[in-house]
Amino acid sequence: MLLSNSLPRGLSIAGLIIFLDQLSKYWVVERIMRPEGVDGTPFYSATRIELLPFFDVVMAWNRGVSFGIGNNGGEWNALILSALAMVICAGMTFWLAKAETFLVQVALGGIIGGALGNVIDRARFGAVADFLDLHVAGYHWPAFNVADSAITVGAVFLVVDSLFAGRDSSKN
Repeated sequence: MLLSNSLPRGLSIAGLIIFLDQLSKYWVVERIMRPEGVDGTPFYSATRIELLPFFDVVMAWNRGVSFGIGNNGGEWNALILSALAMVICAGMTFWLAKAETFLVQVALGGIIGGALGNVIDRARFGAVADFLDLHVAGYHWPAFNVADSAITVGAVFLVVDSLFAGRDSSKN
């Protein structure tokens, strides 16, 4: 049996997401929002940087799950949520190995990469670094990051695939 390209392709996408997520978090946490420069001199101490009338860079620490649910600072949150994410990633990796369509491979790779990017944050900081802030007319979408975006886009891709893929349902 020939090795399918689904696992290498999906895991490559996951690796790219992890890299971009961690690079963006390093840049924001260590370079942009750090209250002092690397050498100890004042650098920049803003908590909000307006980029566009509807988009800011902020510094928010999420100790819960998506959109701050469970963000109560419980001492076991990071460990429990990381363990849960790892179990889900393992299950999605098995699914990825059997994924037949490019869209599903991209979706699962994005979800796995995003989940692992946030697990890395919980291991490093005890919380997930969120910094992208969209807002309109005084309403702010909860702050998010590259990993959260990859998880969301991956989930949307899975829904689109399930609705419009047109698979042969007569197969068993």
